[in-house]
Amino acid sequence: MLFPNVMKGLMTIFVVGILAGSVSVKAQSVAGIVTDQFFNGIIGQSDPGCAGRNFYTRAAFLEALNSFPRFGTADDTRREVAAFFAHVTHETGHFCYIEEIAGPSFPNSQYCDSTNTRYPCNPNRSYYGRGPIQLSWNSNYGPAGESIGFDGLNTPETVANDRVISFKTALWYWVNSVQSVIGQGFGATIRAINSIECNGGSPATVQARINYYTQYCNQLGVDPGPNLSC
Repeated sequence: MLFPNVMKGLMTIFVVGILAGSVSVKAQSVAGIVTDQFFNGIIGQSDPGCAGRNFYTRAAFLEALNSFPRFGTADDTRREVAAFFAHVTHETGHFCYIEEIAGPSFPNSQYCDSTNTRYPCNPNRSYYGRGPIQLSWNSNYGPAGESIGFDGLNTPETVANDRVISFKTALWYWVNSVQSVIGQGFGATIRAINSIECNGGSPATVQARINYYTQYCNQLGVDPGPNLSC
């Protein structure tokens, strides 16, 4: 017969072991989910001549991730990873594009919200889409740069030149503008990233995002959940 203190100690170890096990399944590390195989499986589908193939790397993503410990904590980590990379896949064409395709040809005023006096546009700079989430508008470049540590208003091109900062802008946008709605379903994340596609705005584009999401959920072994569309 075990002494009470010994029995209590064994019971504590048993319970802690169960809890630790359940946490490790729920909160599997992002790095353990975004493996080389997963990341390369996305970028490997882009054309070999794509500029992004020599720009986007798993190592850069993981380095950027160190600055955003909130990423992967809003829901099942695998589901959040699937959602994030579904949007990134769509926005960049499987990591092909660093900049918005027609972006450089736009007038500088194209993505300038002149009413935003806190983050005023530099008339000599353009705020078209750049990076994994295609960060756009002065109202995003300004605070993103402020938070991450680069001059987003005066050197927005940094997002297309520095691969770690590029991923940081995507993660910054995600945790500040998307993560809070994940619990509402994938459709809510589409609305948070590009609401113009919703309510019949671009059904084919919405479906493309959903297809990537469900593909990655299946690949990672997690249920995609309800409310996939917007």
